[in-house]
Amino acid sequence: MLDNPVLLALASALCFGAALVLTQFGLRHAPPAQGALVSVPSSTALLWLLAPLLLDARGFALGGAIVFGLVGLLFPASVTLLTFEANRRMGPNVAGALGNLAPLFALALAAILFGEVPGTAQAVGIAAILLGIAGLTLDRRWLDQSWPWWAVFFPLTAAAIRGIIQPVTKLGLGFWPSPFAAALIGYTVSSLVIATAFLRRARRTPLRLAGAAWFAVVGLLNATAVLLLYAALAAGPVTLVSPLVATYPLLTLALTAVLLRRARLEARLVLGVALTVAGVAILIASR
Repeated sequence: MLDNPVLLALASALCFGAALVLTQFGLRHAPPAQGALVSVPSSTALLWLLAPLLLDARGFALGGAIVFGLVGLLFPASVTLLTFEANRRMGPNVAGALGNLAPLFALALAAILFGEVPGTAQAVGIAAILLGIAGLTLDRRWLDQSWPWWAVFFPLTAAAIRGIIQPVTKLGLGFWPSPFAAALIGYTVSSLVIATAFLRRARRTPLRLAGAAWFAVVGLLNATAVLLLYAALAAGPVTLVSPLVATYPLLTLALTAVLLRRARLEARLVLGVALTVAGVAILIASR
């Protein structure tokens, strides 16, 4: 499996999807900010434990380390907070589908900066995404409560940040070609950012043990997903790996049906998620 990009990419998607669903269990005991305080440092701890085995410091470049650190100021710290909040308000299915739109924002940024006009395949992908979003937002209910239109700010902002940090991270990899170093430094800086923000809060409520346990599992799943993604990219082309990883909202849909029995899975929701995932896959494959 370690040299099979398809299995690695699907395993990464499964971990991303499982993390989204299990976040719901953690949110029953703690708010998103406290969840991020546990989740991101848990991921960081796993990366540091693996560093003696996976980090090759021989190619160290200060320029790359600085770029990775700057990325860490936003990712994964802010993305984790936004994703948890979206998950709390909208549920893992809608949050996962809308939070998976990073390629759409990357394409929009390329159009603005470089004047790149979307081709036919990209236009089809964008149309599928828009139709999927329309289907996801027609009935805005999660666990018998209706979420407001403005709640889409959370997953879409998270997706925008993912889209922006990708080319920035690639710039850092040009100095220091170590994806593991990029993840390690970025997660370490993000952990410090989240811890500092939490300590500066005037009022701090104690975190329940159950909530901490769930969010620690979520953090470990996210870190594993990232490592599997990097391994898949090392073993196969981006055009194969990225569309497979982008299917994680479909896995979230299936896991929600199994683990969250109270959640309703209607045809509209399934179609919306499927269209969004298909659109993202088309966008990635056509780049």
